[in-house]
Amino acid sequence: MFARPLPMRRPLARWIGSTGSSGQTGPNQLWVSDFTYVSTWQGWLYVAFVIDVFARRIVGWRVSSSMTTDFVLDALEQALYARRPGGDGTLIHHSDRGSQYVSIRYSERLAEAGIEPSVGSRGDSYDNALAETINGLYKAELIHRRTWKTREAVELATLEWVAWFNHHRLMEPLGYIPPAEAEANYYRQLETPVAEPALT
Repeated sequence: MFARPLPMRRPLARWIGSTGSSGQTGPNQLWVSDFTYVSTWQGWLYVAFVIDVFARRIVGWRVSSSMTTDFVLDALEQALYARRPGGDGTLIHHSDRGSQYVSIRYSERLAEAGIEPSVGSRGDSYDNALAETINGLYKAELIHRRTWKTREAVELATLEWVAWFNHHRLMEPLGYIPPAEAEANYYRQLETPVAEPALT
């Protein structure tokens, strides 16, 4: 369905793993969010992603014709619905300092869901490099390969790309398996009983 990904330059590959090295031991511990711009014949569109850092899985996304708080809130709501995090304060949501992400409404929604907000600057332990890398992959693997006439075309193509990304895109930091497989492996390990050492 999608063309084979373009070869990545070393710096891009290096950044894929940077946020994931922050100590996550499972899903729903750290989400990162960001949005990017897409040019169409009808004008600019904005595409937001929410990514679970553990397996680099896209858990929420939204396409909009405006950069309002509602736009990024919709992506967050999709992630909350899909993932149903525990609300016990163990999930951290990290973003840059964009006005949409530091708005009162966005902060209040994170608090309602029991999610700890984190906004940072470049180079801190929860930098947004992974979210920016996903944006770059989205543009390289989908957006820059053709021209876009309408919002509907971008939405449909983004839906298909996200499904492909989560279930088929091989990720070097995950051992060249897709995000969905990495998560499935994690949950499978939880179900496997640990063998007790034999007494001698």
